Amino acid sequence: MADMTAMRVSYRMDSTLESVNQAEDLATRVAAKAGFDEEGVNRISMAVREAAVNAVLHGNAYDPNKKMTVGFESTSAALVITVSDEGRGIHPNDIPDPLKPENLLKQSGRGIFLMRAFMDEVRIRSLEPGTEITMIKNVQGEGAEGKEESK
Repeated sequence: MADMTAMRVSYRMDSTLESVNQAEDLATRVAAKAGFDEEGVNRISMAVREAAVNAVLHGNAYDPNKKMTVGFESTSAALVITVSDEGRGIHPNDIPDPLKPENLLKQSGRGIFLMRAFMDEVRIRSLEPGTEITMIKNVQGEGAEGKEESK
C-alpha cells in the first residue's frame, strides 16, 4: 500500500543570504510538521543552514545567475532533504577534516562535519555543474513503530 503521508516539495532560490535564512525556516517548519521533537527540529534546521551556506557561498559564490535548490521529502520513515547548487562542484575527498590540528582554528570546513553530526546520513554527489547534498533524518521512537503497525 502506498504511503499516503508522503510529502515532496522543492524550492529554487537565489544565491543570497536571505535564501539561506528561508531554507532554514522551511526546514524548521517541515521538520516540525514531520513530527520531530524540538531538538530534532533544531538539528535538522542547522544542517540545512550549513548546506545552504555551502551552496550559496562556496558553490554559487553569490552569483546572481546561479540558483540553489532545496527539496524536502517526508515519509513515515524519514525526512530526506536535498540542497544543490550550480557551482564548480566539490569532491568529498577535497573536504578538509575539521578535527585535524592544522584545521581546528579555521573558520570554514565545519559545515559538512556538522551536517554529518546532526543527520543520520549525508551523501554528496557531483552534478554537471554543481553539487547536491542529500541529508536523511530517520523517524525514531514510538511514533515510527506505531505508524508501521497501524494500517
